[in-house]
Amino acid sequence: MNFFKESDLKAKQVLEGITLRAVSGDKTMMTFFEFEPDAVIPSHKHPHEQITYIIEGEMEFTVEGETRLLKKDDGVVIRSNQEHSARVLDKPAKAVDAWYPVREDYL
Repeated sequence: MNFFKESDLKAKQVLEGITLRAVSGDKTMMTFFEFEPDAVIPSHKHPHEQITYIIEGEMEFTVEGETRLLKKDDGVVIRSNQEHSARVLDKPAKAVDAWYPVREDYL
């Protein structure tokens, strides 16, 4: 697939209140996340590098013990195997993530 429209990508619920749509090439991936208010991503880590960019709402991110409130136009770089978690505040939020390598579990 060379061209895509986000709304045409298949939606997948990954956790309660968290839905994603994914597109990938051979080695990189992009995901479009929609979060319901108060959704939580529990603390975890993975071998993939991740860059998250907030496009709507507010999320509290913790990476390796450091917590920051991210709002529209803010982002975070999460390196391979860094412990991280996130919590959506009282309004819906949307974010775009870039991944290397591709997360097969998100396809």
